[in-house]
Amino acid sequence: MKTLCFSLLLSCLYLSGHGQIFITTTAKVQFFSETPLENISAINSNVSSLINTNTDSVLVRMKNTAFVFKNALMQEHFNENYMESTKYPIDSFRGKINENIDYAKDGVYSVTATGTFMLHGVEKTTTIPGTLTIKNNVIHLDAELMVHTADFKIEIPKLVFSKIAEDIKVNMSADYKPKK
Repeated sequence: MKTLCFSLLLSCLYLSGHGQIFITTTAKVQFFSETPLENISAINSNVSSLINTNTDSVLVRMKNTAFVFKNALMQEHFNENYMESTKYPIDSFRGKINENIDYAKDGVYSVTATGTFMLHGVEKTTTIPGTLTIKNNVIHLDAELMVHTADFKIEIPKLVFSKIAEDIKVNMSADYKPKK
């Protein structure tokens, strides 16, 4: 029991360090599939994320079922047929910001984060480019990446292949505030 308590204490100290934890539970992730026949987009406004300014660690977690589509049938197909949300309910990114950032200084920083992106139960090392804007102790992040569906074993039936792009554009926007 003493070992467990000591391990928890060390973990807390490691996470806090000289830096700070910035969190959000209202980050937005949007994806867009563009084809000549149909454009498909959805947004998830309940994404949880944190940045540890001591270690430059980044964590993003989202539920697949929180994506909202303009059409309920699209949402049903997304969750049941493509993402298999019952089997793979959570997608995540766990990585580290590659650039040295002075989080105490307001400014705009071009950044990349490299880490493990887990989508549809498949883990892949990924580098994601983005922009951090720091102002008045709030960190704003904008990031964008292209997801190749085959890389994550997302199968698109031949019947609808012309309506769903093989490469999906994914955007994230988040405002992080210090954890209290």
